Parts: sequence; C-alpha cells; structure tokens
Amino acid sequence: MRGVGQYGVRRILCVFPRYTSSFGTFEYAYPLTAGVQAFMPPQGLLVIAAYLPADWKVRFIDENIRAATDEDFAWAEAVLVSGMHIQRQQMNDICNRAHAFNLPVAIGGPSVSACPDYYPSFDYLHVGELGDATDELIARLARDPSRPARQIVLTTADRLDMDKFPIPAYELADISHYFLGSIQYSSGCPYQCEFCDIPGLYGRNPRLKTPEQITRELDKLLECGISGSVYFVDDNFIGNRKAALDLLPHLVEWQKKTGYVLRFSCEATLNIAKRPEILEKMREAFFATIFCGIETPDPVALKAMHKDHNMMVPIMEAIKTLNDFGMEVVSGIILGLDTDKPETGSHLLNFIDQSQIPLLTINLLQALPKTPLWDRLKRENRLIEDEDRDSNVDFRLPYEQVVTTWRNCMGSAYQPDKLLERFEYQIRNTYPNRIQPRTREQMSWRYIKLGLTMLRNIIWKVGVRGDYKRAFWAFALRRLMRGEIEYLISSIMVAHHLIMFARSASRGKTNASYYSLKLQQASVPAE
Repeated sequence: MRGVGQYGVRRILCVFPRYTSSFGTFEYAYPLTAGVQAFMPPQGLLVIAAYLPADWKVRFIDENIRAATDEDFAWAEAVLVSGMHIQRQQMNDICNRAHAFNLPVAIGGPSVSACPDYYPSFDYLHVGELGDATDELIARLARDPSRPARQIVLTTADRLDMDKFPIPAYELADISHYFLGSIQYSSGCPYQCEFCDIPGLYGRNPRLKTPEQITRELDKLLECGISGSVYFVDDNFIGNRKAALDLLPHLVEWQKKTGYVLRFSCEATLNIAKRPEILEKMREAFFATIFCGIETPDPVALKAMHKDHNMMVPIMEAIKTLNDFGMEVVSGIILGLDTDKPETGSHLLNFIDQSQIPLLTINLLQALPKTPLWDRLKRENRLIEDEDRDSNVDFRLPYEQVVTTWRNCMGSAYQPDKLLERFEYQIRNTYPNRIQPRTREQMSWRYIKLGLTMLRNIIWKVGVRGDYKRAFWAFALRRLMRGEIEYLISSIMVAHHLIMFARSASRGKTNASYYSLKLQQASVPAE
C-alpha cells in the first residue's frame, strides 16, 4: 500500500494485547534483566503498521509494556488489534475500551482467522494474511473512519507475496525492552500433523521473503536497539530446505560484517538432523537454539498424529546431532493423546532425564479449528465446549488424571536441581560445539555494564533472596570458577522463569494448555 495523498490522512492506533501468563512468555525472567518488559515484538501488527499509507499517523502500543490510555484512544480515528487465542479476552477488552470512544476496531491475526465467531463485537474482521482484504480495510477507513452499522468481514483471497512485505515498523516499538527480537522468513509448513493449524491457515507450500529482505530487517532491528538474540518465528525453518540453504550464507556474511552481535534461534522439524549441510551453515550463522516439536517419545503416538517425520532419525540420536552442532534443543510435548497410558507421565520424565533437554513446553492436547484433529474429534463427538476445562478434548483417559499427570510432570521436571543439572549438561556437551566469536561489542562498556547489571540482579534476587539457593550456588560457583559468566546469566535467566512458572502450574494456578479456551486475566509483571 504505502501510497500518499489519495487516501487522505488518518490516525491509526495499533494495540497488541497483553499475554496471559504462560510457559513461553518468560515474565519471571524480566526482573533479572536490565529493563526487559515483554517477550518478542509482534511481527504481524508491526508489518501492518508499516503497510499503512505513508502519510497516515500511526501509533503502536504493546500492552505487555504499557496499556493504551484514554489519551491514545482520544487521539485515534481507528484501532487495529491482532493476537492469538490465548489473548482473546484481552483483545475483546481493547475493543470495548475503543468503543467507549466510538472508534471502529479491526482485528486480524491467527486467532480471528481461525475462529471469527470469537469476536462478535469488532467492527471489522480481517480473516487471512496480508493482501487484498488489507487493501479493502485501508480503503474503507480512508473513505469513512466512523463505525459501520454492522460487522464487516474481509477475507483475503489474494495474498501479498512475501517478497513484497515491508520491513516491520520496529521504530514504533520499544525494541530494547523485549527479551528477544523476532523476524519472519517464511510462512506455511509442508507437513500435516493432526493437531496443527498452520497448514490450514497458511498453506503447505511455504512462502518466502528474499535473503536481502532478511538482512535489511536485521539491520533495522539493530538500529532500533535489539541485543542478544533474534528468533526466526517461521512455522518451520526448513519447510523449504533449498530456501533455507539459500538464506544461510547471507546470514553468515551478515554476522561477519556486524561482528556476531546477535545469536539466532528458530523452529524446525526434528528431521533437520538428517541435513548436516544445513546444520553446519546454521552453526556458522550462530544459531544457538532450535525448537523442535518432538511432542512425544512414543513412536505409536507419533504415527497416529501423522508426525512420522520425527522418526526419520531416532529421537535421541537426532537430539545428539543437534547438540553436536552447538544447538540446544527446546522441545514441544503434548499430553492427553489418544495413545497415552497411565504410565505416560513417568515415561516422559524418563525421556527428559535421558535427553537432557532443559526447556520443554508441556501442553495438554487442544483441538484447534482448521486441523484434522478438530475434524476427527467432531465426527467422534469428542469436542467439549466448556471454558472451565483446560482442554476441549474428551480424552481417552479420565480428564482429572490427565491434568494431574501434567501438573506432576511440570513439578518434577522443573525442580531446580534437576533443571540446572540439564543446563550443566548443555554447558559441558553442547555449548563448546558452537563457534566462539570474540567481538569488539563484547568488550564494550555497554556490553560489560549490561552483563554486570544482570549478574547483580541474579545474585540478589536468586542467590540471596531466592528459595532455591543451594541448587543455584552449586551451579553458579562452577560457572564463576571457570569464568563462564555468560553461561551463568543465560542459563539462570531461563531457569528462573521455568522454576517459578512450573511451581504455579503444579499448584493448578495456570492453564495446562497454551491454547486453552479457559479464559484467565492477563498476567501482571512478575515481581
């Protein structure tokens, strides 16, 4: 879009909703940092902000950092909102607050694209990706920024090619206040795992940006103040293996040019272990962490969910391969599968001990619309619409037994001594396999000051005031004696959140599924 003049001038308020506390929001780590207030900048809404006509006035607010105020709503002529299912309650709240100022509110993103009926109060529903529906929404707001008489649904039929996407408007966000940077190279996944809605929402043939777009976006992130790590939010980084191989040399060159100021993370299917040529280039580009949807170590369950590609290499062998290339594995795990048995929880804990994976996102199975799982359970009359439950699935095992298994696994897997032992394993067996760039940035006063601030916060809040001091100091003293200050900081940042969140989970104070329809109030910053 980005036209000037022909659309008039509008004032657009883009509001990203606060997250409900979950395993992946890392809010318990923020007090240990030097000013982090939110997890990752939201790609979708920042792309839309950049796509709006160039002469429109745009204000972006991430309510994980600060709430939109009455002054913000009074300034605006229209409000744009986007988010995921877990933010449903907060998105509806933003709509209500905007309507108090008689503003039209449009919602887009993955939640409304999958479940338009969740959002009856919004004036405009933008269903699908950036494309002709986006152009139509802009044209309607340009002609008349008042609220329409009834809800209007705009559905994308012609998606914009990703190589025409603008650079997200990172300059509108407080980038330095995010735990991680975020960037997107592709959209879609060729696989059809039964529980996953990505193919239904975004297609099986991954769409791509150009490598030059990615390096420009990385430049922009640096200009806007990102430091530490950037996460490739692609549904599957190797959804198109040739494209991944095309991109990686550009990332290697960018890292060399900028002095390896960032490390990268991504999501990929476990069969990436069969592609050493990709893993070697990822190592050169300083990919340090890779999220793999392992889901379950049970081969019968993997076959049932159509995730046979997880068995192309034995799971333990695949994890070791990734570790050998210097990449720490993060794993998705699902409980409540039809193949689960009463002993599934103990088998999972054994797998965690054997794999030495520190971070596993353990969720209850949730049937999402636009998935084969949803269609199958609907045919079997096993979908339960009860927002007091942690899952909408009628499990084969008793519901309370499944939830209890989840709580027990969370409580056991994230006991401080067990978790820090797994990080100890990574420090000894994985991290030495990474490239070890020594840059001028690491020797700068800004970098040293940042490290000292985080080290001070960790020692005071965990080592002095915390309640797992014995496990902490056993781990910390080894790091201090070996001069592994960076490993101490990075490990405890993650471990502290996992320990604190798991305690809350094991007491039944959090949802047992990241995708649960069980609505909760948005979290407040952790103290």
